Amino acid sequence: MGLTIPNKPMKLIFVPYILFYFLSISILTGCGGGSEVDTPPIQQVQSPEINQFYFTVENNSSLSGDIQLQVDGDTITGRVPTNVSVETLIATFTHSGKEVTVNNALQTSDTTPNNFTQIQIYTVTTSDGQTKSFSVDLTKFTGLPIVRLTIDGGASVTSKDNYVNGEVWIDGGRNYVELITVPMKIRGRGNSTWGHPKKPYQMKLEDKSEFLGMPSDKKWLFLAEYSDKTMLRNTIAFEMGHMSNLSWTPQSVLSEVYLNNDYIGTYNISQKVEESNNRLPLGDDGFLLEIDQFERLDSDDVYFNTDRFLINVKEPSIEWGSSELVEISTTIRDFELALFSSGFKQIDIGYRNHIDVESFIDWFLISEITKNVDSKFFSSIYLHVLPGEKIKMGPLWDFDLSFGNVDYADSRYPQGYWVKEHEWYDRLFQDPAFVSQVQDRFAFFKENQSVILDRIDEYALQLQWAQQENDDRWQTIGIYVWPNPVVYDTYDEEVEHMKNWFTTRMNWLDDALNSL
Repeated sequence: MGLTIPNKPMKLIFVPYILFYFLSISILTGCGGGSEVDTPPIQQVQSPEINQFYFTVENNSSLSGDIQLQVDGDTITGRVPTNVSVETLIATFTHSGKEVTVNNALQTSDTTPNNFTQIQIYTVTTSDGQTKSFSVDLTKFTGLPIVRLTIDGGASVTSKDNYVNGEVWIDGGRNYVELITVPMKIRGRGNSTWGHPKKPYQMKLEDKSEFLGMPSDKKWLFLAEYSDKTMLRNTIAFEMGHMSNLSWTPQSVLSEVYLNNDYIGTYNISQKVEESNNRLPLGDDGFLLEIDQFERLDSDDVYFNTDRFLINVKEPSIEWGSSELVEISTTIRDFELALFSSGFKQIDIGYRNHIDVESFIDWFLISEITKNVDSKFFSSIYLHVLPGEKIKMGPLWDFDLSFGNVDYADSRYPQGYWVKEHEWYDRLFQDPAFVSQVQDRFAFFKENQSVILDRIDEYALQLQWAQQENDDRWQTIGIYVWPNPVVYDTYDEEVEHMKNWFTTRMNWLDDALNSL
């Protein structure tokens, strides 16, 4: 008979093993990350960001309206459209960090003021130590330096002959040193430009001083650029002059100008063409001359005539019948006689014995490339003579009616010669050696054509806000202003026309000069 095991003991033995089996499976499954077991959530820390940045009138009483800045990556940009101080503005901002600092100083939205004259760097730090910096670039008004002229007693500037006294100070913004209020006197200037509603001026400081980063001197010119709606033609001609071998070319700075607290627009503030150690250094015995017109002379001007031109002695101040007048008139007449002589091509007796040919070529090319209307024979054609040296052309001046900006002469068209018809140059081009030098030198300007176009774009970008403010003041865009040959409805179209004219001009000259 076999061994029989009772039922009850069998159950007592089986159950513990089943429980152990399932308990083990449960433990193993839990250790393996099974979905049935709850685990604590992982805390996610956001990346450090500034989401919004603006200035409110509530926190900044100097503002005329709230200003929302644009956040683009790590750059935050915006503009205060009025000329108010930005030295103590309070920003409102939202961010994803634990704290925000500027120069290690803790920032509180709606509370902490900062000086936004310069770009401010806001750094966001998260709770786990991540950081990210944001450049806050706030443009004040138009971004150009601001010059304030105040006339004693609030008087107006009504004369080109008589100065009125006053003071000037400069808010240089980011790029120029502030000039604390200093004494000055000011008068009108210009010929046809004086007849425009927006007036040009000459200012004279009481003491020599740097002005908008330009070397120290007393006299400064405020060019209104009223007929030139791009406000760039003089500046680009000067840029070409700085690229050239001319002895000296004026510097200038585009600026916003107030007269007796009245905004009078965007001006091109320039060095004056005159003798000075920081301008055109002529020493005690040098001469600055201008080919001019009799009707343009002032009553105290001293001048002389060659067979072809009236020459105004700009500097030094000399008397009629003086030895200085005899000396300089003889110098210029001797050159002209040699130029129009039968042996004018000969080095020992011809024109090369009298002039600095390189300066004559550079002045010609810049004037011809831009097709400056006055450079053919009329005025602002400067030349200078230093003792013991040959006659040099320059400095460049008065190019607001260049780059085709004229409706009363063929200089409006990008095709055709203009300055080449100047009587001196017409004769010079009869020398094949001179022609060859011009062709070689033109290649330099042709190679730099893209550089000049880039400069136009760079300056136009500088004026993106200024041109709007200037037009709000004078309302010239879209209407005819003497002597505009074309009228466009936008500033950008005016700039594009200038660039297209220049490109067409360079292409025409490239073919024409190399075909001589």
